[in-house]
Amino acid sequence: MTLDDYNAFCKSLTGTTHVVQWGGSHVWKVGGKIFAISELGTGPDKAEPGQDGSVAIAFKCADMSYRMLTELPGIIPAPYLARAKWVRVEPDAEFGDDDRKTYMAEAHRIISAKLTKKLQAELGLI
Repeated sequence: MTLDDYNAFCKSLTGTTHVVQWGGSHVWKVGGKIFAISELGTGPDKAEPGQDGSVAIAFKCADMSYRMLTELPGIIPAPYLARAKWVRVEPDAEFGDDDRKTYMAEAHRIISAKLTKKLQAELGLI
């Protein structure tokens, strides 16, 4: 998934906002809470884009998904966020765009469910 594909998909989800922070990470939030991060750049916690222009993506998971996904090649516990059940899908992981979108949509749902009912209504989530 390229950065443009990632941003377009996250933008299509209800009530989302986007910010670039932490040295170039594209961070998507719902109700002010982060549900997905795409990383660019170099360094120990950054990934170079894949050969096809794909980028590393981190997202929140349900407990069972976290255990299952972290057993797959190219998917690791997300640095700094693993204790909260976040995974990082490396740029060249054999994990299709449809799967990435499914899990990002689920991350959006998980985070949205933690918002107050009032905020959920304001954002058009309920």
